[in-house]
Amino acid sequence: MLELPDFPWDALVPFGDIARAHPDGIVDLSVGSPVDPTPAVITAALIAATDAHAYPQTAGTVELREAIVAWYARRRSVGDLTVANVLPTIGSKELIAWMPLMLGLGAGDVVVHPAVAYPTYAVGAALAGATVLASDDPAEWPEATRLIWLNTPGNPDGRVLSVEFLRSAVARARELGAIIVSDECYAELAWQGELPTPSILDPRVIDGDRSSVLAVYSLSKQSNLAGYRAGFVAGCSKLIAELLAVRKHAGLMPPAPVQAAMVAALGDDEHVAVQREIYRSRRNRLVEAFERVGFRIDHSEAGLYLWSTNGTDAWSTVAKLAEIGILVTPGSFYSAATPNHVRIALTVSDERIDAAVSRLAQISN
Repeated sequence: MLELPDFPWDALVPFGDIARAHPDGIVDLSVGSPVDPTPAVITAALIAATDAHAYPQTAGTVELREAIVAWYARRRSVGDLTVANVLPTIGSKELIAWMPLMLGLGAGDVVVHPAVAYPTYAVGAALAGATVLASDDPAEWPEATRLIWLNTPGNPDGRVLSVEFLRSAVARARELGAIIVSDECYAELAWQGELPTPSILDPRVIDGDRSSVLAVYSLSKQSNLAGYRAGFVAGCSKLIAELLAVRKHAGLMPPAPVQAAMVAALGDDEHVAVQREIYRSRRNRLVEAFERVGFRIDHSEAGLYLWSTNGTDAWSTVAKLAEIGILVTPGSFYSAATPNHVRIALTVSDERIDAAVSRLAQISN
């Protein structure tokens, strides 16, 4: 029987019930699920492709792979990819969870992930029977390391890794003979510094050598496509071919209408810019409201979350906010080393942002 960690969000259910009992309803800042409409340019493409009577291509249509290549050149400063370097996926979470197993890792192999991390990296290691290590220090990565996960911008903390750190991480991975993968799903949602945030495939990082280096991306955040399950992976053509071979056997085929929608999404930068400014406005209002009542915002340079603390135990903060109808996520879901932080999502409507601001104004430090 597989030994998987408990699903942490189950522990949040009682606090969600308390928050929902508020007379004006819950303000759910616990989940990063988009609430704004999918842009019309994307839904039109999906509708036009609904006569999908044949099996879709696991590798993606040529049109989709070319759209991914063009997007990397235009938005990520990665101009030397070909269709052999990219592969669409059914969102990014399934790829992250199954990556260690798909790449042949098993007992005795070490999977490294960030010290404060989204739980799916550890779940993927467990599915493969590998050992997991939470560490941000390349010097700590052991000889048995076979897969290294980076996450930039980070979930939950919104931390952006510099080109210099990415270079050092890739160098250490090469010393170990390990595969290194960067999860970059929030790259278009930067609030400070470079936009988009640096990619591990940037020429400044890899000096033209993509071997054993991959980047994972999702359109869920930038294009409001969480329900479409639209993601992709890019980088080392050898690893892309290995992943494709496994995915063909497993029948992991992104639906044809979704592939058509992805082409439209990747070809239109305007809707991304519009959505980014919507999130920027919501973020600014929440930052001001939480700081006014004694919270400190750490990192959070990019992404859809505020990584925040008021210096007290996170579960006490969760309980206190639930009493005024606001639900947030405790930092302990992401690391035992962050017991006083909470993650605050920006993914609620403007009306719910206003409700949160109003309710926070009613509490004291």
